[in-house]
Amino acid sequence: MLLSAFLQRGMSALSLRYPEGEARSILSLLCGELLGTKSYTHILDPSFAVDPSREAELEEALVRLQEGEPVQYVLGKAAFFGRNFRVGPGVLIPRPETEQLCEMVLSACRETAEPAILDLCTGSGNIAWTLALEHPGACVTGVDKSSAALEIAESQLFSARFRPRFVRADILVEPDGFPAGGFDIIVSNPPYILDSEREAMRDNVLRYEPQEALFVPDEDPLLFYRAVARWAGAFLRPGGQLFAEINEDLGLSAKALMEALGFCNVLIHKDFYGKDRFVSCCKLQ
Repeated sequence: MLLSAFLQRGMSALSLRYPEGEARSILSLLCGELLGTKSYTHILDPSFAVDPSREAELEEALVRLQEGEPVQYVLGKAAFFGRNFRVGPGVLIPRPETEQLCEMVLSACRETAEPAILDLCTGSGNIAWTLALEHPGACVTGVDKSSAALEIAESQLFSARFRPRFVRADILVEPDGFPAGGFDIIVSNPPYILDSEREAMRDNVLRYEPQEALFVPDEDPLLFYRAVARWAGAFLRPGGQLFAEINEDLGLSAKALMEALGFCNVLIHKDFYGKDRFVSCCKLQ
């Protein structure tokens, strides 16, 4: 089977679900991972043939993609902060915007040799692992209520030396299990998409990614931010910092909440699309 023929058939199969450019990117990623090809291989070498031993795997992957399964789940991994993280239906696929959240935290703790960092709603552990690996002196703990998510977070194949600790806990329950004032930084990317926003979301997200990690009720959109604030109040040291990813439409509401709960230096930060995407604040000294 020629690579060019597979790509042509793949574009036809995915065209009903994805825009042309995105379909092409998905197929390029798939073939790059499974065959080691480049996006231009079929152009430079029109006679390039797929190894017969990989044809069945490639065809099975195309069927899954055509049904709407995200390419990251098909491949079992997703790129984040220059590394490939194991992902599956039990965890969200890391988004590029969240890399900015990690950069903010790393910048905040650059001058601290051994910062203690707590990552709430850790999911795949992409934030916890990134912070631990990018700041080798950091002591990072990731928390999630999902056993499936924690299994994936624990299984990430990175350094054993700088490995985060992962703990099962529900942040909507009263804070417990950690020393008071034991963390310099708390970071979180909690659920923040409103139930009413489901209609605007793609079918492949709704069908495959964990709903409990995405959505909050319209009548209580700041549910998880109050919980994060409670945990920060209990476990953040005086003067410690809190960083959280937010719904782009809830920036002012999230800021007002943190100010009302007694945090200082509350700031809203925009993502690279110019949207309100993060809130940061400090615990009073």
